[in-house]
Amino acid sequence: MNTKRFSLLAIICAGVSALFSLTLISFNPDISLVALPLSLVFTAVLAFFSIKKLFAENNLAFIAVFRALLQYLPYVLLVSFVFRRAGENGTPFALDLISVLLWILASVLAVVILHFLNPKNISKVSKSWANFIEEQMAERKNLKNHSFVKSTVREILSWIDALVQAVFMVLLLNIFIVQLYEIPSESMVPEFLIKDRVVVFKTLSGPKFPLSDVGLPYLKKFNRGDIVVFRNPHYSNDRKSEVRTFISQLVYMCTLTKVNLNVDENGNQKADPLVKRVCGVEGEQLMMQDGILYARTKASPDFKPVEADSTWATWNLNAVKPSLKKGIHDFPLSESDYAEMIKTEEERRNLNIEETRSECKKIAAAFKSNYDKIKTAKKGSITFNDEQMNIYSIFINSNYLAATLLSTENGASWFSSFMTDWCDKNPDFAGDLYAEANYRLNLMVKLVAGKIILRNAELYIKGLTDEDFMVDSLRNSYMSDAQRLFTYCMLLDQRNMPVFPSNADDGTPRYIPKNCYFMMGDNRFNSLDMRHSYERWNTKLSPADNYSVTYTTDMQPQYVNRNRILGGTSYRFWPVSRAGIPG
Repeated sequence: MNTKRFSLLAIICAGVSALFSLTLISFNPDISLVALPLSLVFTAVLAFFSIKKLFAENNLAFIAVFRALLQYLPYVLLVSFVFRRAGENGTPFALDLISVLLWILASVLAVVILHFLNPKNISKVSKSWANFIEEQMAERKNLKNHSFVKSTVREILSWIDALVQAVFMVLLLNIFIVQLYEIPSESMVPEFLIKDRVVVFKTLSGPKFPLSDVGLPYLKKFNRGDIVVFRNPHYSNDRKSEVRTFISQLVYMCTLTKVNLNVDENGNQKADPLVKRVCGVEGEQLMMQDGILYARTKASPDFKPVEADSTWATWNLNAVKPSLKKGIHDFPLSESDYAEMIKTEEERRNLNIEETRSECKKIAAAFKSNYDKIKTAKKGSITFNDEQMNIYSIFINSNYLAATLLSTENGASWFSSFMTDWCDKNPDFAGDLYAEANYRLNLMVKLVAGKIILRNAELYIKGLTDEDFMVDSLRNSYMSDAQRLFTYCMLLDQRNMPVFPSNADDGTPRYIPKNCYFMMGDNRFNSLDMRHSYERWNTKLSPADNYSVTYTTDMQPQYVNRNRILGGTSYRFWPVSRAGIPG
C-alpha cells in the first residue's frame, strides 16, 4: 500500500458515501428532509480533508481529522438512514436494500483505511506519515507534562469521543449481535426474578436495520419451551412509534440507562420488549382448561395435554423453593385461596346437570309463588344489559334485583327465563373443554344467584328490611358460595384459555400460521401475556345460554410473528448465585 493507492481508497470511500446520500432524497416536508443534507455535508467534509488537504496538499496535520471522520462515518450514515425513514412516508424495500449495501461498503472501506492509519501500520502507507505521527505523539506527551489546561481539555474531549463511539458501537451490537436485558416483572417467576439480567443472542433471529425490513436472514426456528425476548404486539407498530423506540434506546444508552423515553401516548412506561416462553408453535391449535394446556394439529385432530407445559407453568407460588420465595414480591394466591380454586373446579366438573335443571325449575316456581302473593299492582317491564348481568352486579345488587322483580309486570317471567331457558337445550361442545367448563360454571353461578334472589323475595314478603337480610343464616350461606364463585371468575382468564386460534364459522379448526408462535409467562396468575388484551369488557360466561351471566374479561389471544422476536435468552449472568443457561 502506498499513498497513491491509499488516496484512491479514500476517494472510493467518499464516493460510496456520496452515492449513499443520494438514496436519502426526500420531498416530504418532515424530518426525512434532514437526512440528505446531513449525509452530504459529512461526506463533503470527509472528501475535503482527505482528498484536498491530506492528499492534494500533503498537509499531514489533517491525518487525525481524517481518522476521526472515518471513525464516525458508519454512525453518521446510519443516523441519516434513520432520519430518512422517520418521516410520514416510508421507503420501498429496494431502496432500503441499496442504502444498506452502500452503508456496508462505506463502513468496510472506512475500517480498512483506519487499519492503515493505525500508528502500528501507517508506515506501510508512507514513512513520512509514520515519522509525523511519532513526532505528534511526542509533542502531545510533552504538552501533557507542561500544559495542564490544554492536556486536560484534550483528555476530556478524548473521553467524550470514546463515549460517543462506544454508544454507537453498542447500538450496532444491540441491533445485530447481542443485547443485555433486565427482567422488569414477575411474569417468568420462578425462572426469572425481577432485576435478573440475561444475555439475548440476536444474530440468528433475523435482526433488521432500524425502520426497515432489510437485515440478516432468519436462521433460528424456536421450539416449545424456548424463552424469547420480543417486541410487544399490544403496542402500535407504525413508523412513528418505531422512531420513538429507536430514539429512546439511543438516549437510554447515552444516559447510562438512567433515562428511558420508551413511553406510550399517556406517558406510561411501555412493557416493551417482553420476555416470555414459547408455548405454542406453528400448525397447532391450543386450549387451556384448569391450568392444563392442550394442543392439536391437522395430523392429530384430538386435543391432548401438552405434558412439557406442566414442567414450567407455575400456579402455586407457595410451593416454590424457599430460596426463591424471598426474591418474590407478589403471591397472587395464598395456599388457602389455591385450595378453594381447586375445590371450585372439582365441584364444576362433578356438577350433575340433571339435578341442576330440576333445582333451577323449583327455584323459578317458588319465586313465582312468592310473586303471586303480592297483591299490589305491578307496572312496567324489565330487561338487563350485559353490565347488569355481570356476576358482581348480580350478587352485590341481589336485594335490589329481588325487589325490582317482585314489583314488575314481567318480573316472574324474566326470572323464570333466567333460571330455566337453558333447560330444554343440550349443547354439543364437541371436545371444547373450555366452552363446556364455562357452561357448567354459568349454571353454578345462576343456581346460587337464584337461591339468593328467592331468599330475598321470601324475606321481603315477611316484611323484613335489608338490615335483617344481613343476619339471615341461610342467605349468608348462599352469599358465601357467591363470593367463592366470584373469586374464581376473577381468576378465570389467567387459569383458562378458549380454543385458539378460534374455529372458522363452520367449525373448521384453524391453526397457528407458519413462522408464528404463542407465548405465555411461567407465572400464569401474574403474567399479562399473549392470552390477554390491555383492555377489559363484559362478555357472556356461556354463549350457549341466552340468559348467561357475564364477567369482566381481557381474554384476546394472539400469536406473534417471528419478525417481532429479538432473540432467545442465552444466559443469565446476574445474580451470580443463579448464573447459567435459563431453563
